[in-house]
Amino acid sequence: MDEIIKERLTGVEYEADTCSMLARDISDEIKFKLKELGFEERYKFVVQVVIGEEKGEGVRMGCRCFWDPKTDNHVATQFHNATIFCAAAAFGIWLY
Repeated sequence: MDEIIKERLTGVEYEADTCSMLARDISDEIKFKLKELGFEERYKFVVQVVIGEEKGEGVRMGCRCFWDPKTDNHVATQFHNATIFCAAAAFGIWLY
């Protein structure tokens, strides 16, 4: 995830008109790469990417999940440059 986000956002300036599509594209790319890792087909992947304008203000994000700790997991990362912040989370959930 870090590599994908860094590659896609390094040197990019914030533009409100394009950030929603950029977040969707990054989310799709992360999900595609997760599926390429060869997990069993019963895993469902959910990826959330949030991109916003970096203005020096704080942002707090959180999530709660109801799942089986033996089979389900998540990973999260963040990125920022002079004009953009990005928070991304990927969840792997085993479907019973």
